[in-house]
Amino acid sequence: MNLKNVQLVVSDMDGTLLNSKGEVSNQFFNLFKKLQQQNIHFCAASGRQYNSIVDKLASIKDDIYVIAENGGIAKKGTQTLLSNFLNNDKIVNIIPILRNIKDTNIVLCSEKKAFIESKDTKFITLFQEYYHSYTIVDDLMEVSKNTPILKIAMYHFSSSEEYIYPKIKHLKNEYLIKVSGQNWLDISDDKANKGNALREVQKILNVTKEQTLVFGDYHNDIEMLQEANFSFAMKNAHKDITKIANYSTASNNDLGVEKILEKLIECSR
Repeated sequence: MNLKNVQLVVSDMDGTLLNSKGEVSNQFFNLFKKLQQQNIHFCAASGRQYNSIVDKLASIKDDIYVIAENGGIAKKGTQTLLSNFLNNDKIVNIIPILRNIKDTNIVLCSEKKAFIESKDTKFITLFQEYYHSYTIVDDLMEVSKNTPILKIAMYHFSSSEEYIYPKIKHLKNEYLIKVSGQNWLDISDDKANKGNALREVQKILNVTKEQTLVFGDYHNDIEMLQEANFSFAMKNAHKDITKIANYSTASNNDLGVEKILEKLIECSR
């Protein structure tokens, strides 16, 4: 594994760069400075909203590329590089179906904020970790008629793969449906994935797949892992990701990203 030509590092957030407490290590921020010194770019790519991502990476937010909402939007600082919105009619059509899935909470994700109609205090407390800017509304249908929406996020307290996906998998020809975590599932425009957003960043930077290193752990990372020769699955990754990735690293709680970045920096000297 020769990393000396890598010019772009891309990392998922939850289950990857963030530990199980939702924290970024101080070691990562120290390594980021060394990446900068060697002119290696960094991109955070997550299903989280943009504001939540940059809150976790506040001290470097103006120096990195950010892919948010699973590729629904990509930004560098205040500049929007790409955005893919869901057709409003499709949102109106699917909300009644989603409301009928038992024990499931619905989130409409716009560029500026998220919208929920749930009054479940347990869900709202948990939801705030991922969505810092949000409004609780009476009817998501009304929101969808007037607000451009990047993504619909669904949350199930037990398993999104077991309880949500089977109820909507018949719609996968009309929507991009991704199980994005143990509890989360995302519904987007078919062009809105991390891989397409990463290709836009690569084009801007004139960086190839051979010069790109990516870390991921779940199904919403598949397309971006395929855009890098150096694709790494975390030890805690879903088994499907372990099969797809070319390499593996330690878990998110054992500094798996940082271990590879140390090797990258050593190779690049």
